[in-house]
Amino acid sequence: MAIPGPDTRVVELRVHGILGTTPERLTDSVAAVEVAGDGLGRVVRPADRLRRPAPGPVLQTTARPVPRIVEGYLWGRMTSGGLAKAAWAMLFPFAMANVAHWMLPPARRDSRFGHLLGHALRALLRVASLLLTALLVAQVTVVSLDLVAAQCLQPGGPCLAGVAPDWLRGEWARLAVGLVPPALLILLLHQVAKVDWEVNKAEAGASTNPASKLSGMRQDVPPPPAQSAVLPGDAVEADPDTPALRALHTTGALATAAVMATGGPAGPLTATAAQVWVSAVVLFLVSLVGVLLLDDPAHPPAAASRGLRLLLGAVPRKLIVTSGVAVLAASVVVMRPLPSPSSTPARFSGDTIGLLVLGFACCALLFAVLLAPAAWSARREWANRPRSLRPWAGGWMAAPVLAMSGLLGAGFGAGIALTVVTLLGTEHVTPPPAYETVTVLWGATAVLSLLALAVIVPVILTRRWLAEHQDRLAPAEATLLHAGRPDDRRTAARAWWWANLEREHLHHALLAFALLLTLGAGVASIQYVTDADVPEWLEPLATVGVLALAVFALALVRTVYLAKSRPNTARLLGVLADLTCFWPREAHPTVPPCYALKVVPELVHRATEHLRDPAARVVLVGHSQGSLLAAVAAGRLLRTLPDSDRARLGLVTVGSQLQWAYPRAFPAVVPHESLTELSGSLSGRWRALCRGTDALGGGVTTWNRQVYEGTLIGVGFRADGTEGPLPSATRSPSGALVLGGDHWLPDPARGPFTGKRWGPGVLGHNDFNSDPEWDRAVAIAAGLELPPRGQAGEYSHLLAGVRGHVTEPDDLDDALDGADDGEPEVPTIVVTRVDAVRPATAEQSMTALPSGDGVSPATTEPGRESDGPRTGSPGGPTQTGPAQGGPTQAKGRAGRKKSRRDNVVVVDENGDPVAPDAPRGKSTPWERGGDLPGRRKS
Repeated sequence: MAIPGPDTRVVELRVHGILGTTPERLTDSVAAVEVAGDGLGRVVRPADRLRRPAPGPVLQTTARPVPRIVEGYLWGRMTSGGLAKAAWAMLFPFAMANVAHWMLPPARRDSRFGHLLGHALRALLRVASLLLTALLVAQVTVVSLDLVAAQCLQPGGPCLAGVAPDWLRGEWARLAVGLVPPALLILLLHQVAKVDWEVNKAEAGASTNPASKLSGMRQDVPPPPAQSAVLPGDAVEADPDTPALRALHTTGALATAAVMATGGPAGPLTATAAQVWVSAVVLFLVSLVGVLLLDDPAHPPAAASRGLRLLLGAVPRKLIVTSGVAVLAASVVVMRPLPSPSSTPARFSGDTIGLLVLGFACCALLFAVLLAPAAWSARREWANRPRSLRPWAGGWMAAPVLAMSGLLGAGFGAGIALTVVTLLGTEHVTPPPAYETVTVLWGATAVLSLLALAVIVPVILTRRWLAEHQDRLAPAEATLLHAGRPDDRRTAARAWWWANLEREHLHHALLAFALLLTLGAGVASIQYVTDADVPEWLEPLATVGVLALAVFALALVRTVYLAKSRPNTARLLGVLADLTCFWPREAHPTVPPCYALKVVPELVHRATEHLRDPAARVVLVGHSQGSLLAAVAAGRLLRTLPDSDRARLGLVTVGSQLQWAYPRAFPAVVPHESLTELSGSLSGRWRALCRGTDALGGGVTTWNRQVYEGTLIGVGFRADGTEGPLPSATRSPSGALVLGGDHWLPDPARGPFTGKRWGPGVLGHNDFNSDPEWDRAVAIAAGLELPPRGQAGEYSHLLAGVRGHVTEPDDLDDALDGADDGEPEVPTIVVTRVDAVRPATAEQSMTALPSGDGVSPATTEPGRESDGPRTGSPGGPTQTGPAQGGPTQAKGRAGRKKSRRDNVVVVDENGDPVAPDAPRGKSTPWERGGDLPGRRKS
């Protein structure tokens, strides 16, 4: 750790999370001014009365006060604000398909089969994304060309009689009404796909080389060596193939509209339209083959991919898009006049919609089938971790996300079409037959969802009532945090229970919803292929489906409209963009631009500028989604900074999802090992502020937390880059429990505190900087205070000389319930004692074994003498404490109840039992309050 000098100052660079914020709230000041940035990415500081940048509050440390500069980086304007950004919510199905690419499990590079699986999965995602684009264009074409132009505006028709002027029923006017809306939509999608947030060159020193615009956040960071350790977000970079993918999607969309205008997939309506129809089909097939072969450039490209990249240069891309425009324009000429709907009912609508939906369903099904062996192959990466750290659905979560993207896309288009039919009058226009199946699907989903809620909600409320009346509502940490404050304990227990429920079962809810939609889609696909009529007993479901789709479509359109004039609505709508727009365009090019490719380089540059001052310490502080941005930026800095400057860099994550969400949803992008490496690289200067009442955040650096005889213990990241048992938690002056790098804050807080802003009540995910523990975490991250209990060095407080990773049985609850004697069935944890100076290796990790009948007594360690009995270590038998100059005598445990912590045996490298180097220290009075439980697991 770098020793602070008399000129040492701390720069606290804050990054906000979802929903955005104001400069004043981010800097915790009454006024703030911009000091750098380009309007999209803004760097702000507190301001004085003359609106001049002012220093932040002095950072109080144990040694002396240290000057502090508070800066905030605001990126909210990249995802919300204005009608255009609000309209991005309509691209949510596209964004979900793109996110599914980043949720793929890590591929095994040493396996050719795994390599081929990765290629196939990425190819299927790109094909499904192209079908989504074509489906959206087809749905708009159905409304404009079929429902309005061909049916409603036919000459002499009763639809809109007295409303639409006679000239609008003319030949050319009907063609314009039918094909101009899809053409404008395609142009809009193409323009959205071209939008990119450029890194401020004045801030990030971006290269003037045009190729640097395609390298995203790595434009000023050299690629890491192949042997270097993985850090969070290493794979998050822009895809240089995005322009080619954009051209293929635009061409496919133009071809889709042209095929529908000339007759649909069944063939051309007239002989004069045959050539245009064939040309449109060929263009669509070219787009389909192109996205199929255009693989991820981060992986070794096949010969077909290399050749395709040469064929999709700047000039060929313009030619292929121009060909699509020409084919669509030609379809207008050959289809004059529009055929009568009575002679060709729904010819250019129903078949196209049904075929595209069926094609997407086949892609999604094949993707789900191939993803299963890919996830199983990657299972060895996380097989030894606790269940709470394993990827969601075993690494298979991308499949339901892709399925939901297609079902939501089809549902939104059907909702718009059916709303138009209702407005125009069902007696005048007839929707495509394929939409009848969609309405039944959504009606069944709505009814099943209501039935599920009718069952699940009472069960949840009953479980909560039982837990509260049996005094099981408060977890162990809450009991410790609010010791001596029973009212706060009860309040916190209720909020903590709901927060745990949301964190632990969010992915289960997504899986259940996706399963309902997928089952309905399977039945609907069979019905469409067999051309079976909807049974009469299902007709009420169709009515419910029409209502559900109409409400869904109108609510989304209304929210987008209100977002222009209501900032709160815009921020709520921006949540979708905040969560999905972090990821660069990969599977789908028509998604909002990735803000991470701009935010991270500018954060890196800002921190580097401050670190040029040798007296400066920089601490990146990220809240919620900002914690992911700060962690990725810290990883980039660790790659580029010299060793002398790394010791002046720290990280504080606040209300973060870096344990319970991102490593589990995106195991290949934010793997657990990358967080371990980041923690070790920062040598204890990564601190995490956590609240159990926070449903969006949670613990980051610790897990398997338990309360043992009034003391919080657990497993987590160590400062030397390993994982294993940690020293027991300490109580900070503000009442927080500090275990490893996690600072668990009492909520409600224990204040008010002198000289500190007070936040009353349960704060949950908000207002972390009102807690005094914020300053303490910043001081430790800046290297101005030592981590509690010697985290940067010895680990003797819990299990001295023990390293490794504690694992639990896959179904620990069953083991606890299956004991014959009424006591929990306890797994024996065998740990290996290693030399304190020897670096930890993977072979020295701890493994969980089946429970035995007892534990071998610890051997007597020479050179130590008893000074009286002490409480036994959570990892070993009851011992006497060490003193100077005599042997240590270990006592037996006859008559003592067996607990999960008792069956821990410390062995040497030969497998012989040994005693820990030091026993656990004596507990402080607050750790042994009368209302604290003896043994509880959180």
